[in-house]
Amino acid sequence: MKKEGRTVGTILYIKANAKPEGASRTFRVSDSFIEAYKKSHPGDKVVELDLYREDITFLTEEDINTVFGPKTEESRKHRILKYAYQFAEADKYVIAAPMWNLGIPAILKAYIDYITVTGITFKYTESGPVGLLRGKKAVNISARGGDYHAEPYSNFEMEDRYLRTIFGFFGITDFTTITAENLDVMGQDVEAIIGNAIKRANELVVTF
Repeated sequence: MKKEGRTVGTILYIKANAKPEGASRTFRVSDSFIEAYKKSHPGDKVVELDLYREDITFLTEEDINTVFGPKTEESRKHRILKYAYQFAEADKYVIAAPMWNLGIPAILKAYIDYITVTGITFKYTESGPVGLLRGKKAVNISARGGDYHAEPYSNFEMEDRYLRTIFGFFGITDFTTITAENLDVMGQDVEAIIGNAIKRANELVVTF
């Protein structure tokens, strides 16, 4: 879509933290990014999707048959498939989720099961699966208790690694990560760490 000679896009802001507003260190960074993005891209549409406020549950046998079954125009109204269509039709993605137990919150994995749908976000070909969402951008914003950049703990990191992989599966390879690390380590300046993450996030806005 174009407006006054420039492209207007939709950014899907996916939030996955049970903590209330103001208590999540992840959201302090991601909310700052979104506010800066709105100012930098006033014509774009930001859609906030708080997974804890949605009807996200684990897939049942019936759900699996629907996800892998034929799609019709009515599929857009289905309680699961509507999320896949919404995801596919967005242009950019902001994932805001803390690292929990070395990985992502379970509700975010459940959501990914909702949107990983053949014919919507990827397809199977004679040479294997192919992502259908090429040319899009994503940023993963995450707060972490420790430092998972350096060994040996980098070997345990499965949060960003998984998200980067599944988004790549969809064809989204322009994937940036912003983390606030060491937040639960004694002696660390938590406010300075979060402030630095906010600074890096706001700098990304210009090119995102």
